[in-house]
Amino acid sequence: MTNKYYPTIGLEIHSELKTQTKMFCGCKNDPDEEKPNVNICPVCMAHPGALPVINKKAIENVIKVGLAVGGTIADFTEFDRKNYFYPDIPKGYQLSQYKFPIVSGGHLAGMDITRVHLEEDTANNKHFDSEGGFSLIDFNRSGVPLMELVTEPHTFESADTASKTATNFAKELQLILGYLNVSEANMEKGEMRVEANISVSTDSKKLGTKVEVKNLNSFRSVERAIKYELDRMTELFENGKEAEIIQETRGWDEGKQKTFSQRKKESSEDYRYFPDPDLPKLKLHEAFDLEKMKKELPELPEAKRARYKKDFGIKEEDIEVFINDFALGAWFEKVAEILKDKEKIKTASNYITTDYLGLKKTNLDIRCPSEGNFAELINLFNEGKISSRVAKDILAMIVVKDESPLKIATEKNLLQQSDEGSLKEIVQKIINENGDAVTSYKSGKENAIMSLVGKVIKESNGSANPQIVIKLLKEMLK
Repeated sequence: MTNKYYPTIGLEIHSELKTQTKMFCGCKNDPDEEKPNVNICPVCMAHPGALPVINKKAIENVIKVGLAVGGTIADFTEFDRKNYFYPDIPKGYQLSQYKFPIVSGGHLAGMDITRVHLEEDTANNKHFDSEGGFSLIDFNRSGVPLMELVTEPHTFESADTASKTATNFAKELQLILGYLNVSEANMEKGEMRVEANISVSTDSKKLGTKVEVKNLNSFRSVERAIKYELDRMTELFENGKEAEIIQETRGWDEGKQKTFSQRKKESSEDYRYFPDPDLPKLKLHEAFDLEKMKKELPELPEAKRARYKKDFGIKEEDIEVFINDFALGAWFEKVAEILKDKEKIKTASNYITTDYLGLKKTNLDIRCPSEGNFAELINLFNEGKISSRVAKDILAMIVVKDESPLKIATEKNLLQQSDEGSLKEIVQKIINENGDAVTSYKSGKENAIMSLVGKVIKESNGSANPQIVIKLLKEMLK
């Protein structure tokens, strides 16, 4: 994209909230239910005379999100009827919020937030191509509390910057939802859905015609769909066909890696919003102790990043591993508390993010050893009592059977040998067996000594101290 075109991106992100029951009835909120139409009742099926009741926990969850992103929590809020007719909306309208959202404003990951409001989710349409094609509807999801976060439109200098910023925002929101324990936000299960409002303009101060891209169910899809749509619009501009860019809803085809037109985009007037007469108005500042809720918020990802960098000095990529895996991060912190020394903590971080996670990839059943035993392993290595190779081998043992690394190293004779007298015999044996390497070293190829070092360490089952081995070899090869 050239500089004469300015891409603008705004996001709408829906997240199913973690509650025991649905938003306006007592039906179970269970995203893992496999049998269709079992978690339903007259309220979420819109039977005549059935009245909704507000789920207070869902309201509380949205307030937590608002506090976490620095938004303003409304004193007055209400629910509205968003009118449209579609098979997955049994009432003919969706209970949502329009003029008075729970949260206004806020900021996260380089993007400003317009609002965060609460509504009910729709049913789940399932389409079948067999027997001429037909569709069935599962109402288990109908009425599940659904949080919608809307960002401000942001104008960027390039399509790459726009797509990456939007993707990072979605990732950071998913993290915060997990840290607050308000949503599983699993995109594969549809618990978090991203929609992108996209436009291109030749004037950085004016917005172009907006297109909404739906069906973005992975971060990879978010980034690629935004980039594709911006490139599509730019090409139309460059070919003098900007009139073909219309306000519409487009889908993302994962197989073809391209967007496609779905329908003309509705405006808010088309939904004929009006306050729901069956639900009470809410005074949130009276119903909730907002100061107490703010104090009880957990440490959030951005604050944790800063603390890890300051207190531990570990690599940024390691920090992101611990930020994204809450349980692993908590375990690492317990290890760090035992080790205390920054250099040892850095070593521990390296072993966790490379060796431990490498083992985890090959066997999902392995578990973190106790923080005490892992810290003992790091101490043994940092104090030169075991080699790096032995440390890796013992780690592979203690993730299966959690035992003392010192006990293992002692029983298996793996403690690093630094006694020159006991190592001389092994060194002499390797010298005698590797005449070519000895000749190369004596002819001036100093690197040849490293092959001899490796053979000595192997002969000692990894227990020989490399520094002592090098010293002995140099002395004995004079």
